[in-house]
Amino acid sequence: MERSLRNVLVVSLGFLLLFTAYGGLQNLQSSLYSKEGLGVTALSTLYGGMLLSSMFLPPLLIQKLGCKWTIVLSMCCYVAFSLGNFHASWYHLVCRAHVCDTDLRGSLAFCLASLLLTGTSFLWSHLPSSHPCSQAPFASDVTGTIPEQQLLSCGARDCLMATAPANSTNRPSQELIYTLLGIYTGSGVLAVLLTAVFLEPVKDAQQKSEGEKKAPPFWSTLLSTFKLFRDKRLRLLVLLPLYSGFEQAFLAGDYTRSYTTCALGIQFVGYVMICFAAVNALCSVLYGKLSKFTGRTALFALGAVTHLSCIIALLLWKPHPSQLPLFFVFSGLWGMADAVWQTQNNALFGVLFEKNKEAAFATYRLWEALGFVIAFGYSTFLCVSVKLYILLAVLSLAMAAYGTVEYLEARKAARPLAPGQPRLREEEETQTKM
Repeated sequence: MERSLRNVLVVSLGFLLLFTAYGGLQNLQSSLYSKEGLGVTALSTLYGGMLLSSMFLPPLLIQKLGCKWTIVLSMCCYVAFSLGNFHASWYHLVCRAHVCDTDLRGSLAFCLASLLLTGTSFLWSHLPSSHPCSQAPFASDVTGTIPEQQLLSCGARDCLMATAPANSTNRPSQELIYTLLGIYTGSGVLAVLLTAVFLEPVKDAQQKSEGEKKAPPFWSTLLSTFKLFRDKRLRLLVLLPLYSGFEQAFLAGDYTRSYTTCALGIQFVGYVMICFAAVNALCSVLYGKLSKFTGRTALFALGAVTHLSCIIALLLWKPHPSQLPLFFVFSGLWGMADAVWQTQNNALFGVLFEKNKEAAFATYRLWEALGFVIAFGYSTFLCVSVKLYILLAVLSLAMAAYGTVEYLEARKAARPLAPGQPRLREEEETQTKM
């Protein structure tokens, strides 16, 4: 018991340190490397490889190396991506993004899991970027540093910043950038050392008790993932993780650049994203308790209405430095809705596909990564207003599909049950509330 607790603490702390570094870098890519869309292209490449590696690599690596060294190897790949930012170029960033494709989160899904830590890691990840960047000379007077002519092309009207840097993306001094990258890289290296030294090899207790029972072949697991698409519910629900990828990519790639950086300056990106992460982490905990009383449908409705309102408002809003509180209001509301997708999507897939959880969550990861790839991919040549309309369309389709699945489940539950089945129905309802 003590050994298991120690492993959970070590992996949790390592996870927190690593994604503190990666989360901060991800949300600064579009602002620091806006020229020719280098930042968002690197992110699109990263998630494109993650789309495939999350299905193929984790089980193979875990089988050969074990959970511990698979996690350590994956952490090293994220550190390599951080190092690539010291000499940002198409070769270094895009190639290091490919290296990152071993997908630590996919590996963790096979070994250990942490939900709340994901939100808090993104909270801590922006503290380092906020302080150094706020020391830049242009941070002292926000309203006096952004030309009015530039403000006319901020927000939904931004059609140029995807391919050409504007005055608002003026980078801090190279010394400050290196300081920030040093903090992020050091955090990643510390996570690697902590995991390599203190994490004890993770063994499957059930496998040990059953006497070296062989795990199902990898190809069998992969085949079951595709077979699960025969289920009509899954074909409808894949729009939910797809939208999750779209909306997270919009926040990281477009809101940080076309709204925050364009109207306030890059020094405010960290503060705005801290607001998002704090609200997201708190709501993730709150929704877990609230769902016991409201059920999942009410929470999905809350997330959809919140994001729908934000999308419409962002289409109409003309960001200006004098409206500073609004930048935090939007990021907070976005975090509140995102917490719905991150908690309830996972719960929904776990309940509906209880007998095929591994295949269901592999599918979930694949479609979420696909959302990231598409959104970061078109980020370099579409206007922000078009991206918002795409978000609106995907959200509408996803909620229509979700509503259809809930209707099918309700109709199925209303059918007369054969003797011996009521207890199963009660168990499903209990799991849904959980």
